[in-house]
Amino acid sequence: MQRIVTIHDGIALNPDWCLARPVHFEMMDNEHIAILGPNGSGKTLLADMIAGRHPLRGNNPVYDFSSLTTDDDRSSLASDNIAYVTFRDAYGGETDRTYYLQQRWNQTEMDAEIPSVLQSIQRDAHLSGLQIPTDGPQAHQLYDLLGLTPLLEKSVVMLSSGELRKLQLAKALLRRPHLLIIDNPFIGLDAASRDLLVDHLTYLASDQSLRIILVLTRKQDIPAFITHVVEVNDGCVGPSRPLQRTDSEPLAKSSPEVIVNNPTPSSSSSSPEVLHFNDVTIRYGTKTIISHLSWTVREGEHWAIYGPNGSGKSTLLSLVCADNPQAYACDISLFGHRRGSGESIWDIKRRIGYVSPEMHRSYYRNIPVIQVIASGLTDSIGFYRPLTDDQQEQCHRVMRFFRVDEFANRSFTTLSNGEQRLVLLARAFVKDPVLLILDEPFHGLDDANCAHVKTIIEDYCRQPGKTLLMVSHYRDDLPPAVTHWLQM
Repeated sequence: MQRIVTIHDGIALNPDWCLARPVHFEMMDNEHIAILGPNGSGKTLLADMIAGRHPLRGNNPVYDFSSLTTDDDRSSLASDNIAYVTFRDAYGGETDRTYYLQQRWNQTEMDAEIPSVLQSIQRDAHLSGLQIPTDGPQAHQLYDLLGLTPLLEKSVVMLSSGELRKLQLAKALLRRPHLLIIDNPFIGLDAASRDLLVDHLTYLASDQSLRIILVLTRKQDIPAFITHVVEVNDGCVGPSRPLQRTDSEPLAKSSPEVIVNNPTPSSSSSSPEVLHFNDVTIRYGTKTIISHLSWTVREGEHWAIYGPNGSGKSTLLSLVCADNPQAYACDISLFGHRRGSGESIWDIKRRIGYVSPEMHRSYYRNIPVIQVIASGLTDSIGFYRPLTDDQQEQCHRVMRFFRVDEFANRSFTTLSNGEQRLVLLARAFVKDPVLLILDEPFHGLDDANCAHVKTIIEDYCRQPGKTLLMVSHYRDDLPPAVTHWLQM
């Protein structure tokens, strides 16, 4: 056995990237490792360090991939041998400098510079300086495996979070790295895509030239090919140890997401309509996203919305949240008012609490957490005026509910991805909305925080007159209060 990665007394030069103790980490050439730990524990900081993203004081990581290759001409640079797919990649990266929340739904305003999926892959391959075939049989086999083939001509900004995840995985795997690091690999993927990814990673793990590190928040997500576990708690990195069956059952095959749609409640119901779609169709160019959907949601109902990646779930919610301009061309009523009949989008948004992957993406800004949460009071991205005493109390109350009050004055971008998601959930709840829309709310949350947030959602649903629309690819994440199902 040979060490392929060695970190001894690793301390990041930048204090913002430091863990609580110097890092000692070794990976042998016969290991596949899962890095485990709760939200905010330092898992991603460790993965960044392993990938060589942060300069260290004194000893930098030592890499030796010679035992994994017989290619004498292959570059020995770590950057050419390590592929790293981060949590952030689940939300893209192509357009982040100009990205805004409604961009995905405003195709006519899109910058002509935004690439298609294939152009994005080709651009990354060119910038890497490596000889990466992006249009050969092996590349297309990978596209087929990840479900990217029908998306190759689609604009990157139009991809769902799950589709973006597949794109970033394809870019990483096309590089044929010796070390593949993936932060939360299953985020945003539907059940079928998770199973395909596990199968493909298992196949890759059998390749003697590739070793894999997965960063996970949930022990039940550990695939069977993982051999060793490194636990991170409170910024302290534990030793690598062999995986025990007591750590986790191997990731099970997902059951098919076959949901029987409940019939729309009778119009004789005494509850008023929160929303009504009458034969709604949404198209972008020649692509039909939603076809002839009639749907009624009444006050006090709690809906779970299911469907595979790219099936139209987020597009559906964008119509409800007044983020999609095509709503004006459709027969849609919200809170008893026909869209386009004179109401402003702010009249609609003031009744809605909302969190989604698109919102998470638009909030990569260096502003204090309390301002992120306060922006839920005004339905803006950021809050740029002094808070009143009442607003301060309102924000601190919801922060206590979500256990993020200690972060009030910290910059949002310094939090871990799971902590950021908790903050955005607090933003959705801050004004006690009558309609709560949660699009994959548990992205990146560990088991404890998932259970805590589920309890908060359940408490919300018990209140009279509260309506819930929730998207999740994990049926176990749905609160017991769900009363209706819609499969896209």
